[in-house]
Amino acid sequence: MSQFFQIHPQNPQPRLIKQAVEIIRGGGIVIYPTDSSYAIGCQIGDKSAVERVRRLRQLDDKHNFAIICCDLSQLGLFAKVDTAAFRLLKAHTPGPYTFILSATREVPRLLLHPKRRTIGLRVPSHPIALALLEELGEPLMSVSLIMPGEKEPLSDPYEMRQLLEKHVDLIIDGGFGGTEASTVINLADGDPQVVRVGCGDPAPFAAMA
Repeated sequence: MSQFFQIHPQNPQPRLIKQAVEIIRGGGIVIYPTDSSYAIGCQIGDKSAVERVRRLRQLDDKHNFAIICCDLSQLGLFAKVDTAAFRLLKAHTPGPYTFILSATREVPRLLLHPKRRTIGLRVPSHPIALALLEELGEPLMSVSLIMPGEKEPLSDPYEMRQLLEKHVDLIIDGGFGGTEASTVINLADGDPQVVRVGCGDPAPFAAMA
């Protein structure tokens, strides 16, 4: 049975954030809000937690997991970022975008696309997500909370509790979430390519393609 924390979406309670991070460090998987939609996260190097997320979402090994970072300097540890990509990232982070980039050796192999060695990276602007990252002191592995067979992420924390309390370790209720995932932009092949249109405006990147 999972824990259920009601955390203030603008002023997260430090005590609850600390408890949430203890659950994550203990190998737990957590549902938490971001500036796009709710997501499922765990520690990036925890193989067993990552496999649980993979099973829950029914993802194959070609799915690009995302690493959620607190800022651009942390993102730079996990991705190869050239000058053009850095300018784009600086202009559009934090925000509701996931950027696919070539991974560095810091990224655990189990998170990589098996053939392309790419990884999705995000810097969110949601206070709860940022508070978790600050307390954890490292990025979170994350995927949008879109259940198998569905097109939109779950947005009601009480519905999440009904469906998933036996499958995750913590559900953070930060209010109703968005119904669109992040917009995904591939920067690994040079010119930006819009891979998935979500709640981030794709126009700045579509114009460059």
